[in-house]
Amino acid sequence: MTHRTIKHSLIAVAAASLAAFSLPAMAQTLKTGIDATFAPHAMAKLGGGLQGFNIDLGEELGKKLGKKIEIEGTEFSALIPGLNAKKYDFIIAPVTVTPERSKTMLFSDGYLNTDYGFVQKKSAPDIKTVEDLKGKTITLNKGSAYESWARANAEKYGFKFDVFGTNADAVQAVLAGRADANMSGNTSSAWSAKQNPDLKATLVISTGLVWAMAFRLDDKPLRNELSMAIKCMKQDGSLAKIVEKWLGEKPKPGSVAATITPGYGVPGMEGYDPTPVTLKCS
Repeated sequence: MTHRTIKHSLIAVAAASLAAFSLPAMAQTLKTGIDATFAPHAMAKLGGGLQGFNIDLGEELGKKLGKKIEIEGTEFSALIPGLNAKKYDFIIAPVTVTPERSKTMLFSDGYLNTDYGFVQKKSAPDIKTVEDLKGKTITLNKGSAYESWARANAEKYGFKFDVFGTNADAVQAVLAGRADANMSGNTSSAWSAKQNPDLKATLVISTGLVWAMAFRLDDKPLRNELSMAIKCMKQDGSLAKIVEKWLGEKPKPGSVAATITPGYGVPGMEGYDPTPVTLKCS
């Protein structure tokens, strides 16, 4: 073997060793996405980047897991296709857990209760009941649970609806007078009304549903790993701090943010694993 051949062989071995050493580090990054206009859960910062409830949630989960969580801002309607195409490892955006969705996705433990809320222009008569929706036009975020509800109930209650790529655009349509109300999560509706003096939060439809993180059906290991991290956040109070920071109140006793459920996932939904688990918190 010549000197040049030995040199090249050593370089090849070094390169292979470096690549092998780098693989574990690369595996420590989890990729996910969120609707970057769904305040207060995600919104742009003036200096660049994102901030909000679910951004803080992702950062704390990363600390608990010892992994970097890379969050991409996109439209909500792109999240589930991105998950199925393996662009994302999971979805950190607020995903309402419904029986229909639990047939096609796995869900983590729930981290926040969610109801359906409406926001209107302050000058408009209040929408107080679902019957008051008759003859009105509401706006919705494409691909959301709110769109599903509207499609199922538009004929029953006699309203029309328009679908938008982002919740910010859906709210803007109300401000511009192109629609009577925006339907969203109750936390988002309350935030919109608080931030804009021309808006008010009105009707809230109680659902009994929760928000959780979504995973592919074949990824129980990651679902279980993140569910354990959520349990630990409930135990050590770090989730409660995020709730208080962004929603202005501590989690109520008995709420999903304050309750460590047995097993993994959302009780009562497909994919829920009721097997008792022992908390493993660092």
